[in-house]
Amino acid sequence: MNKKLLLSVFLMFSLAISFAQTKEELESQKAEKQAEADKYQAEANALQAKIDALPGWRKGAFGTIGGSLSNFNNWFAQGTPNNTSGNIGATLNAFANKVEDKYFWNNSLNLNLAWVKLDDKDNGTDDDSDFNPTTDVFNISSLYGRRLSDKWAVSGLGEYRTTLLDNFNDPGYLDLGVGATWTPIENLFVVIHPLNYNFVFAENDTVFNSSLGAKIVADYTRQFGAVSFKSNFSTFQSYESSDLSNWTWINGFSYTLWKMIGVGFDFGLRSSKQEALNFALNNFDAMSGDPTPDFNNIDNDLQSYWTIGLSYAF
Repeated sequence: MNKKLLLSVFLMFSLAISFAQTKEELESQKAEKQAEADKYQAEANALQAKIDALPGWRKGAFGTIGGSLSNFNNWFAQGTPNNTSGNIGATLNAFANKVEDKYFWNNSLNLNLAWVKLDDKDNGTDDDSDFNPTTDVFNISSLYGRRLSDKWAVSGLGEYRTTLLDNFNDPGYLDLGVGATWTPIENLFVVIHPLNYNFVFAENDTVFNSSLGAKIVADYTRQFGAVSFKSNFSTFQSYESSDLSNWTWINGFSYTLWKMIGVGFDFGLRSSKQEALNFALNNFDAMSGDPTPDFNNIDNDLQSYWTIGLSYAF
């Protein structure tokens, strides 16, 4: 009996030692393979950096789409028990940049559109039409630069911004200017144009005025593994009056989860006294007793938007 017990203990001890040795061997093999993989990945990254440095086109695009549809019948817990509602939104950030030894040509597009619908089936006077636009942003720009050095270039910029779904080109802004562009690091360019004319197209020409001024743009586009990122800051400072100045900052993020599909987040900030005054005049009640809005008494509140949803990287 004692011999059998001792034999069992010995076998168990031998198996434990064998398992420990096997686990250590496997972990050692894994470390060796991981070191090899890291080495090859570093070599691949170095080759990709050389490819990226070659002259030619760099193109890319990523966007976000989100939405929901719902239908309620006799859902008495809410204020509108019978309704059909929905919202749909989409964004697009795209670029096409040509890089050469003596010049560059950068083109970018930012689009953010959204629609919403709410049909109260118990209210025959509500708006039960198709989806109505709620978010409407369209920006496109083209920058050409002739290199003076690795970091500096003389440049010309054309930038157009408006809405597409509602009040197209009312207002619409077209900036045309010349100056210099600074490229301190890869994927970042800073435009400094002291000679720029801001053309403003609008029916209300008493509020919206074109003027001469300075244009500054900072744009950074980068991809870190599964993360795509684009940030663009654009400002026009009028020489005629600060009331005619404006700035816009738009950011887009996309994280790929599976193949080309992931999650995306876009947000934007904007300040424009002309747009704030135009909105106030369109909603002014002359019978309220309040003073008529003008550039001196208008509250130029910060404009903002954000969108989150599924993303797709092209």
